Amino acid sequence: MSSSASERIAWAVESLEVGPSDRILEIGCGHGVAVSLICERLEAGSVVAIDRSAKMIEAATKRNADQVADGRASFVCAPFADADLGDARFDRVLAIHVGTFERRQPALELDKIAEHLAEGGRLHLSYQPLAAGGAVQTAARLSETLQRHGFAVESVVSKDLAGGRTVCVIATPE
Repeated sequence: MSSSASERIAWAVESLEVGPSDRILEIGCGHGVAVSLICERLEAGSVVAIDRSAKMIEAATKRNADQVADGRASFVCAPFADADLGDARFDRVLAIHVGTFERRQPALELDKIAEHLAEGGRLHLSYQPLAAGGAVQTAARLSETLQRHGFAVESVVSKDLAGGRTVCVIATPE
């Protein structure tokens, strides 16, 4: 993984402001780097990470074997819209560079997030656009999509990183 990708993931996790007993859901966990960083901040909390790729879930589970063993982390292999989360509620939902939210109408996914966010819970959509200056447009597009699907945009934060400007749109269900 490139240092800019690691920096981007670390910044996205930092934006979550994870508390020691928070329940976190990560959509599109890839190799599980964010899960590792989240677990460093947890004491009584937990993280559930979802990815549609069996290969990524295998890598993430291996990377986080100790966290799985102690119950702080669990992994689900499924497209997010199809994942069975039961009656779980989460304090934070994180998605880093998940195309679903940027490229198409994510009504099913956003409905599912709203259903599983605990009262006061927040959704964090983090992106680092490839095009110079693309962060502003990406944030505007994400904000519009979220508002159209019943979310209130709480804030938009950004940071210049080695790979370019990274943006995170933070929202809550209305």
